[in-house]
Amino acid sequence: MELPPADRSSSPRTGYTRAHWEAAADALLAAVEPYATPDRALYHLPGDHVSQAGHLSDGLEGYARTLLLAAFRRDESALGRYADGLTTGPGGVWPRIEDRSQPLVEAASVALALRLTRPLLWDRLDDSVRQRTADWLADALTAEPWACNWELFPVTVGGFLAEIGHRPDTARKAIDRGLERIEGWYLGDGWYTDGDGRKFDYYNGWAMHLYTVLHAWLADDGELLSLYGGRLSRHLVDYARLFGGDGAPLHQGRSLTYRFATAAPLWLGVLTGQTPLGPGETRRLASGALRYFLDRGAVDARGLLPLGWHGPDDSLVQNYSGPASPYWASKGFLGLLLPPEHEVWTATEEPGPAERADRVTPLPVPNWLLQSTRSDGLVRLHNHGSEDVRYDPYYTRLAYSTATVPAAGYDNSVIVDGDPSRTRIEPLGSGEGWIASRHTVCDGITVTSLVLAEGAVEVRAHLVAGAEPGTPVRITGWPPPDGLRAELLPVSGLSEELTGRTGPGGATLFVALARLTGEPDPRPLTELVSVRVRDDHEVTVRWTSGTENVFGLTASHARCSRLRTGAPQARRGR
Repeated sequence: MELPPADRSSSPRTGYTRAHWEAAADALLAAVEPYATPDRALYHLPGDHVSQAGHLSDGLEGYARTLLLAAFRRDESALGRYADGLTTGPGGVWPRIEDRSQPLVEAASVALALRLTRPLLWDRLDDSVRQRTADWLADALTAEPWACNWELFPVTVGGFLAEIGHRPDTARKAIDRGLERIEGWYLGDGWYTDGDGRKFDYYNGWAMHLYTVLHAWLADDGELLSLYGGRLSRHLVDYARLFGGDGAPLHQGRSLTYRFATAAPLWLGVLTGQTPLGPGETRRLASGALRYFLDRGAVDARGLLPLGWHGPDDSLVQNYSGPASPYWASKGFLGLLLPPEHEVWTATEEPGPAERADRVTPLPVPNWLLQSTRSDGLVRLHNHGSEDVRYDPYYTRLAYSTATVPAAGYDNSVIVDGDPSRTRIEPLGSGEGWIASRHTVCDGITVTSLVLAEGAVEVRAHLVAGAEPGTPVRITGWPPPDGLRAELLPVSGLSEELTGRTGPGGATLFVALARLTGEPDPRPLTELVSVRVRDDHEVTVRWTSGTENVFGLTASHARCSRLRTGAPQARRGR
């Protein structure tokens, strides 16, 4: 991909300007054009993987997701190619929208693109093409979605159809129904769970906030925009902390192949006037994410986005992934809707949170602890509240970072009798520099976990309860990253190999020190923190800063019973 020279005057951090974003969008659009069918209604991108929805649906996905990129780019030539596809796609070669079907997802991209570019595309179509397209989209109004972010696809289609006056009553009902259904998933502080349970991931930004806020903004509904925009603004306070100093987003959650779609909520806040971030910081974070991927082979020799993270990576392929799935990354180009003279494009880049200072930040709603260090720009996420076992290992590990990838050998885990399972995660609270949770390994065996952090150093304590005396336990830490240093040292209950066995009394405490750092010659861990463990499972942690924490860990012993609270208590500053 050919991009303009870096501009370090206005973009001292990334070198990227609006011209780089435009060039990247143009290159991505040009690269997919040869894979369109002769009628341009489907885009069959190369690759051996076919999604569970099938080859035809995958072709629609290629059309819809790249159309969205063309809409953000507002390129009339590119939009003209997609107009050709509308003459034969809807009501013709495109699969029908049915309950819980992939075309429902793609209908939302088509509708949003048509709404954003109405004078450039929709208004120029023949009446018969508009009628067939509206009729095809209308099936989304009554199709039953999966109970997750999919609830917002009928909302997005309904917003467009209501605007053009096509089945307006049905459209408004679909909008009201979808918005009502997601309301119970909003848990506060800008965080949604993606459906029932505690599924916290990037779908907060590139789906839950994106579709609700865009709907309110496009409908010019001040009341809805105040509601959903306020949630987005609060979310961005936390969201900005999920990016490393090198631009990398945290490697956590499903659908990571969408890559720089992670920039979408950053632009969304500016576009709709709902952001706490300055324009220079917004562009630095968004451009950092785009550059991170482009510099690391996310675009192949054909100019395409393959399934993967940097380059192709089958470990990131889910059953719903097709060859064109990565083009949800198009959402990351939302900022191109802002005019070139907007301050988000003209302001000088400012450093992101990971570049400003060392911070340990608790996020109470997802029950995460974010640990970032300025010297190496690393961000680490200690996960004590997000769970979706369908997509292990991207939810069930104890920690994730912007520099590591979950290992097949179960990094950041407590392995009891060979079983690394972590289910029924129960948040036990968080505070300044600490976080805790309890999870189930199997029926009758639980692990109560406490993490304390300062700088790059971590203290990890795990109370294993309900296992027979003599049961083997192994603690794992960070996977070895290229060019970085990963350490895990035993403190209590563990051998030098980080293994131990449960003792009598029903519960056994295992404590270790951990660190992931890019510093070439860091001070020894034992010089930075001291830990004292008592027989009653009380842990005292003293940092070289002078701060002292005292925690008492408790655990439930009842087989298959509801876990009691037993949250650690802290005494600080002694």
